[in-house]
Amino acid sequence: MADRRKINEESDGAAELDAAILSRWMDEKSLPGAGELAKIRSLSGGSQNELYEIRRGGSSLALRRPSRATPEQAKVLMREARLLKALAETDVPHARLLAATDDADVLDRPFYLMELVDGWSPMQGGWAAPFDTDLAARAGLARQLVDGAARMARVDWKAAGLEGFGRPDGFLDRQVDRWLSHLSGFAFRELPGLDEAAAWLRARRPAAFRPGIMHGDYQFANVMFRHGAPAELAAIIDWEMATVGDPLLDLGWILVAWPPEGDDMTRSRYLDYAGMPPREDLLEHYATVSGLDVTDVDYYVVLARFKLAIVLEASVARYAKGQADERVSRFGPMVLELMDKAAELTRTTALR
Repeated sequence: MADRRKINEESDGAAELDAAILSRWMDEKSLPGAGELAKIRSLSGGSQNELYEIRRGGSSLALRRPSRATPEQAKVLMREARLLKALAETDVPHARLLAATDDADVLDRPFYLMELVDGWSPMQGGWAAPFDTDLAARAGLARQLVDGAARMARVDWKAAGLEGFGRPDGFLDRQVDRWLSHLSGFAFRELPGLDEAAAWLRARRPAAFRPGIMHGDYQFANVMFRHGAPAELAAIIDWEMATVGDPLLDLGWILVAWPPEGDDMTRSRYLDYAGMPPREDLLEHYATVSGLDVTDVDYYVVLARFKLAIVLEASVARYAKGQADERVSRFGPMVLELMDKAAELTRTTALR
């Protein structure tokens, strides 16, 4: 995955954002540096959004806007802003929202401003020092990752203003059919294990769950840590897939390729998992912090593998038609591995 926080040295972003217009808008919002002209620097973003560093009044902020001016991308961005606003009074690590607008007349597209987090991402070349060599310290990164998910899960989402943000009623009931329907729109090859995993998920669906905030793509790639040891989660980032559903799916997402059961998932790992704590330790910590029962965690790991395989297969299908970058080709064997391991875990779980 590309480094989404690396400074783009080829452009300072001034040609893309009008500093004078942005500065006037910031004045209207009583943001730092009243009367000053904002300095803009482009940061590399993901495929769906652009990211800029905004410096004014001695402060460094981050501006996020869609990469294309489409109604759907604008809607997703404003959902992110709403989610960040809801997190303001919680202990969930996040970049604090400062201001947002859905008025495309300001900078051609909706955008929001948030604090610029001082930290590092594992997607900036792997584990930063001292976690690259100190395995005991590295274990703390995993515990912090799980801690962030657990804190999300315990937020009173209704009190935080997220009523209607998702559809928690029947969330698990919809998952298998929803993703199979999605797959049917682009399926071009057989995915061994698909039917087995789908049937097991339908049969083993938990009878009930406690709705909560879920990130939807919760993994090391979507968090930032404070510099230096001990490990401390600085912020959860990239909330495009966030909703109110079953937060235990975020836990399953973390454990998709966790050792030792996932040690043979060489295609699905993008980091060195040496030194990571046992799954049982992480489950205990999550349960303690979140207050949720983790007995059915294997269900969520199977669902995470099943869903992730289908999400990635959409990109593989586009590549097969010549509609996606060659870098997407690496997802091909990853999809097969994920679906195979989803089915394998159903057989292992049945024996317990």
